[in-house]
Amino acid sequence: MAAEGSIQKSEEEWRAILSPEQFRILRQKGTELRGTGEYDKFYGDGIYNCGGCGTPLYKSTTKFNSGCGWPAFYEGLPGAINRTPDPDGRRTEITCAACGGHLGHVFKGEGFSTPTDERHCVNSVSIKFAPVNSSASS
Repeated sequence: MAAEGSIQKSEEEWRAILSPEQFRILRQKGTELRGTGEYDKFYGDGIYNCGGCGTPLYKSTTKFNSGCGWPAFYEGLPGAINRTPDPDGRRTEITCAACGGHLGHVFKGEGFSTPTDERHCVNSVSIKFAPVNSSASS
């Protein structure tokens, strides 16, 4: 796992490698419109990596249908995600521990039947799915 804050780039470098929408969400803490993300209703077998730096963040086995309109996970990979309370104290922001990219927010105690009773509400733009390599397991 990458060390916290280990991937640092200038704003110009991020703009050069990210699409305008990725930059708006990952670097400027934006949010994609509800129900528009490519991974909202996607349930392939694999790993979800940071859309900015490629660091592995979530296993597909932790993804669940919360009905919130964004991809939802009940836990991230150990050490991959930082949590920071929003200034208003109402939500907790989640970011990639390696590059600081904005992923979304985490909510606790909503009553979902998941092992952690957490919902990581993640922007599809903030992540990139990598399927499991089926030939490696044969």
